Amino acid sequence: MLKASLTRRKFVAATMIAVASGKTIAQSNHVRFIMPNATGSAVDGVMRLAQKHLSTAFAAPVVVENMPGAGGIVGLQALARAAPDGNTLSLLSSNVVILPSVMKSMPFKIPEDFTPIAIVGDGALVLVVNPKKVEATNSQEFMALLRKRKGELNYGSGGSGTTLHLASELYLSTAEANAKHIPYKGVGPMVTDLLSGAIDFASPSLLSVLPHIRSGALRAIGLYSPERVSAAPEIATLAEQNSPGLKFDGWLAVVGPKSMSASAIAKAHSAVAYAFKQPDVVAAMDASGISIRITTPAQATEEFIRGKEKTAILVKKIGLEPQ
Repeated sequence: MLKASLTRRKFVAATMIAVASGKTIAQSNHVRFIMPNATGSAVDGVMRLAQKHLSTAFAAPVVVENMPGAGGIVGLQALARAAPDGNTLSLLSSNVVILPSVMKSMPFKIPEDFTPIAIVGDGALVLVVNPKKVEATNSQEFMALLRKRKGELNYGSGGSGTTLHLASELYLSTAEANAKHIPYKGVGPMVTDLLSGAIDFASPSLLSVLPHIRSGALRAIGLYSPERVSAAPEIATLAEQNSPGLKFDGWLAVVGPKSMSASAIAKAHSAVAYAFKQPDVVAAMDASGISIRITTPAQATEEFIRGKEKTAILVKKIGLEPQ
């Protein structure tokens, strides 16, 4: 930010020099990324990895503002209300396409009130159990156990209607079994209870539980991704074990407000593509089970629409009532 002591004449001179050098300076002199997630969350961690490279690509400081609350609504509403000049963006998880199906009303429409810039990566979800509570070691055994125990087991999620909730429900639906859902206010508390044995299983991101799988504190039953991931090639997918159609998408996307100009979209896309292709970002995300995938804005929009339609069908199937 320019210091308050900078005189008007110096400010104008600085701006003219920047424009002459080919840099576009916004009034605020920075690019803002509004995060509808708490600091320290998996999505926030990815954003921090890419932050310095985004600053380089935008030729301006990138400021991250965490605005968690109301299941992401607070941050998303702030993004929807921002000026469509390309200086306010966000990194979102695929959880946003679930919101229209699980909330009775929202102050915006998804994706109509936003501008998808690019899908930047696919994050694997993994079905894990507490090995002290669940003896099953693979999907076949776990499905058989669920049917045998008839609703006795319980599972956790980061909240009702979240990706983690729906992934577990998809698994139960495929297994033709039932289990008790225990929603938590965030993934952290859920993982803590999973480790302690307060809950039996869950379907979190691989990123959030990989250290616990490696230590033996948790056991991986299988990945919801269509293919194995290089971060943990030893973990089989659920699809390859006994359920070819059992897949649940988890992706990350950069979006902006509605009505961004073609030039603003192009500039943002160029910066995002540059940042998420940097070797240190690729390596760190790969090690966390997130595969880099940079789409076009049009492809990103299609992904939002397809994900919204897919989750709407699943929500209706499991009988989840909008709150």
